[in-house]
Amino acid sequence: MSLIDQLAEDLARLPGIGPKTALRLVYHLMKGTPGDARRLAHSIRDLADRVHPCGRCGNFTEHDLCTVCADPRRDPAVICVVEEPYEVGAIERTGRYSGLYHVLGGRLSPLDGVGPEELNMTTLLEHVRGANGIVKEVIVATNPSVEGEATAVYLEGALRPLGPRVTRLARGIPVGSDLEFVDGSTLGEALLGRREM
Repeated sequence: MSLIDQLAEDLARLPGIGPKTALRLVYHLMKGTPGDARRLAHSIRDLADRVHPCGRCGNFTEHDLCTVCADPRRDPAVICVVEEPYEVGAIERTGRYSGLYHVLGGRLSPLDGVGPEELNMTTLLEHVRGANGIVKEVIVATNPSVEGEATAVYLEGALRPLGPRVTRLARGIPVGSDLEFVDGSTLGEALLGRREM
């Protein structure tokens, strides 16, 4: 296999990149300067060598603790549980959350062989248990898929006996959409989650 084909095959393993896009990326790299390709290779090598999960929450970091866990201004009484590290960024961009996070590293999926042992659940339970009542609320922010719901139900059962309030992100109609075009499941969730005006 040629180097071009090998790199295209490696790039095609990335999410959202198919074989044609991977080959286009390889040719784009080849049209650039050798310095551009080396800089990209160096960045990927540094990423692999220096970035690792935070020792407390599982978010990616170059240090022992991620920037959120190391920030003394964050509220330790609230923990938001997400499936993947990039979801931390999505919540942070809202500017409306000041608590801590916990990254599971996936979601329960028995058909794919992913059980509680394969996820970063033990450290969450140990953190809540060892916090001596400091953690007052755990927000379960898993995705609204079948696996995400199963993960949320599992976490609720494991966390409730430890004392904190366990909540779930609200679901419903996106801002700016028309009821006519909202699917029935989303509309149903919006009706169930309605609140006072």
